[in-house]
Amino acid sequence: MVKTLPNAIDAEQSLLGTIMVYPNSAQIAIEAGMRAEYLFLENHKKIFYAINDLYNEQKPVDITTLGTRLNDLGILGSIGGVEYLMTLCDTSVSSFNTKAYVELIQNKAYMRNMIEACQKVVEEGFDGQTDIDDYLDMAEKSVLNVTRSRRTTDFKSSATVVNNVLERIIKMSGNKSGITGLKTGFEHLDNYTHGFQRGDLIILAARPSMGKTAVALNFASKIAQYQSNEAVAIFSLEMAAEQLLERILSSKSSVPIEKIKTGKLSDSDWQKLNEAAATLRNTKMYIDDIPGIRVTEIFSKCRKLQSEQGLAAIFIDYIQLISGSGNNKENRQQEVSEISRNLKALARELNVPVIALSQLSRNVESRTDKRPMMSDLRESGAIEQDADIIMLLFRSQYYDRKEDQNEKPDPNAMQPLEIDIAKHRNGKTGVIRFAFQGSTNSIFTAEADDYMGGE
Repeated sequence: MVKTLPNAIDAEQSLLGTIMVYPNSAQIAIEAGMRAEYLFLENHKKIFYAINDLYNEQKPVDITTLGTRLNDLGILGSIGGVEYLMTLCDTSVSSFNTKAYVELIQNKAYMRNMIEACQKVVEEGFDGQTDIDDYLDMAEKSVLNVTRSRRTTDFKSSATVVNNVLERIIKMSGNKSGITGLKTGFEHLDNYTHGFQRGDLIILAARPSMGKTAVALNFASKIAQYQSNEAVAIFSLEMAAEQLLERILSSKSSVPIEKIKTGKLSDSDWQKLNEAAATLRNTKMYIDDIPGIRVTEIFSKCRKLQSEQGLAAIFIDYIQLISGSGNNKENRQQEVSEISRNLKALARELNVPVIALSQLSRNVESRTDKRPMMSDLRESGAIEQDADIIMLLFRSQYYDRKEDQNEKPDPNAMQPLEIDIAKHRNGKTGVIRFAFQGSTNSIFTAEADDYMGGE
């Protein structure tokens, strides 16, 4: 039995009839995003193409002008002649329903597009000639393209945007703290950023072993604690979920990570660990530790998590370990550029901050001053371009220890840690000083040069 593709022929007829009868309906339909491709019947597509041309030429759209235009194009007979146009006019009820007709027609078109995309995936699967990674990537992209096209929007008028901005300013005027985004729990940082803003791509970059994962986990656990009704998604491409939780428990409980790994805990250690575990159980942190995950998979999993739990923030450790599309394996720089653009799109689409960790190139090691710069971002200048905030981490003691191999650092000692906000699209830049404790993977706010300051 052959099934008919989803359609809304009655709505198509009513829309076309309404446009011919009510002068303002053409403008309403076109501004609502109506396009000829959304229509199911070919003769309806031809009619709407003519309507669109008349509208763009700023000419009136009615049965007379439309019939004349179709006749001039030599297609009036193929659509059923003037008689069919009159039949369409009889189906019109009110211009008030124009937007409803457009939405119904669009939804049926999206369904047909999804069916077509899925049929392509099925055919490719039966063909079996494609590499499995390329096949899965093609399938993900086909579906993603349909969903993205549905989310496209038109221009927003200045009046609408001004009203939105004023409403936001009025709302923020009652906020005494000045924190308009998600609190990280570190006052100096929050004062610079006003909290992590929804829709922003935030890059946390450093050389290996500098502590960027520890810093990210401190941010993630704090946000999860403050945003208790929403989930925090963590994609760990380098470390297993259990290892990540050990680090978070160590930071929360102040019990050294070595004790947790070996199980050699005192009674007081157990008490602090159980208290930290109870706190974590009340948060909504979700960890995905699949190595080499693709951006399309991140999109899919985050959409699902947002629909089920609500979503506060997304953490990714780290960009360079994300698998590319597979179409450009010889040029990793272009792959990373594509990944960076997609992560920014993810932040915008889901309206959450995406905090992505990034490696820095070895150029840092060749300089006398080891402090990193944005130009050190590894594999892609697109990361620098796409990011709303770039934070560069630096610990001088890391390099001091490398120069003196005989020195045995105290793992419980507080080490100075600098976070350089090198780029801030919507705010100020500057260096914020923290203290880092390697034994517990904890960071603390430091006052001026006093690295022993607490949070």
